[in-house]
Amino acid sequence: MKWMRERDALIAQTLAFVQSVTGRKDAGEPLPSVVPEPPPPPSRAPAAASPALPTIAETLKNPEPVPVAPSAAPRPVVPSDFQRELKSRIASFRAHQERFNREREEYFSATLARLRAAIEDGPPPPRPRD
Repeated sequence: MKWMRERDALIAQTLAFVQSVTGRKDAGEPLPSVVPEPPPPPSRAPAAASPALPTIAETLKNPEPVPVAPSAAPRPVVPSDFQRELKSRIASFRAHQERFNREREEYFSATLARLRAAIEDGPPPPRPRD
């Protein structure tokens, strides 16, 4: 099954990449190829067996320990100019929206009061003719 060999090769390459990035192995080692080499043509003489790539199960059974780096002391949070400008713009936007909401509520209340006054002070509605 060709896809299984390709999958195992990809996993091996990914594992080698992770190990080279995390520094668990020497970073100068070449990474294995993703595309497996085509099998040699069949011959009558027995050929030497090539080393097989580890399977997923083998990799999961024998995980390598991950070294723990010493943690650095946390840096104090210093607001930058960008953060200050962003906070001031947000505060300005909120104030603007609150002003709009306040003006909208005042307009609604004034319009409703005018409507109620017109209903109370206006002439009675005409009666329907029988």
